[in-house]
Amino acid sequence: MSKFDELHEQGQSVWFDYIRRDMLTSGELAALVAEGIRGLTSNPTIFQKAIASSDQYDDQIRSVLETDPAADAMALFEAVAVNDIRAAADLLRPVFDASSATDGHVSLEVSPHLAHDTAGTIADAKRLWGVVDRPNLMIKVPATSAGIPAIEELIASGINVNATLMFSLADYEAVAQAYLRGLHRASEVTGIASVASFFVSRVDSKTDAALEKVGTDEANALMGRIAVANAKLAYARYQELFEGSAFEALAGRGAQPQRVLWASTSTKNPAYADTLYVDELVGPNTVNTMPPATVDAFRDHGVADGSALTRGLETAREEIGRLAELGIDFDQITAELQTEGVIAFADSFDDLLATIDAKRIELLS
Repeated sequence: MSKFDELHEQGQSVWFDYIRRDMLTSGELAALVAEGIRGLTSNPTIFQKAIASSDQYDDQIRSVLETDPAADAMALFEAVAVNDIRAAADLLRPVFDASSATDGHVSLEVSPHLAHDTAGTIADAKRLWGVVDRPNLMIKVPATSAGIPAIEELIASGINVNATLMFSLADYEAVAQAYLRGLHRASEVTGIASVASFFVSRVDSKTDAALEKVGTDEANALMGRIAVANAKLAYARYQELFEGSAFEALAGRGAQPQRVLWASTSTKNPAYADTLYVDELVGPNTVNTMPPATVDAFRDHGVADGSALTRGLETAREEIGRLAELGIDFDQITAELQTEGVIAFADSFDDLLATIDAKRIELLS
């Protein structure tokens, strides 16, 4: 049994936080799926790295340009991205079918420039849903104030949603309630899937910097602990919303709970264990989306402890509470993280389009 199968036995699904065309064509992703990987996520940064670092997309870009020499960078990106997302979705379709539409999903993000545009997000998500045309697609929508009503509308329309860029308990609450409202509005809830992507490592990076400025022994003792504590509190709220009587009526209609997905699970601080944000966040009905390096590290020495996520909940509450006592505004930190995340994805998207435009000019010449 693989390490990823061990996690699945504990109730956690592992999704691969990466996509690149040669991993689809070489059998690399198929081998990961055989090993127990149960889904895949993408974002503008991932696509930018994949396209910028190789020439494996050149033939398709050239083919599109031969058909339409006026195709711009956005059209070219969508052509290659849809190709990859469809291929990954088809490869994961058996997992999707066997899990009754719980796993086997592949995520594609709406344009990051729509993060503050509700109507634009809804329109782009519905368009991508139709273009990709795969039931195991998930559309990634950021949990901004404009994204929350978009999430509700998309769920009500029967579109799978990966709500992303969540850093705070307030973000989680807003996303979960949007999902519930969407289910109540949906004419048919069976088969609708959603995850609430709660970012982890960046919380420690930014909070550690604030703790370091305080510099006391108490502050130092909290370094590297706040991200996991924050995640445990989010999961406790998940249990209240989706594992109690409140969700029974929707479950009776065939609705799935909106699982919490742990994102940004590679450790940024080399002083921390490279499987910290996997080992400490194992729990039932969760997803951990891991980048390649974290997949390799967990395969080698990770620990699948199904009680990790629910252990030490009161300690987690106390640790979060001590931040205010130290003069650290945790709400401000998480709000800044979401703002920075939106900007970072938009910048990566712009870099991606610039990379494709340079390829377009080169190939046309």
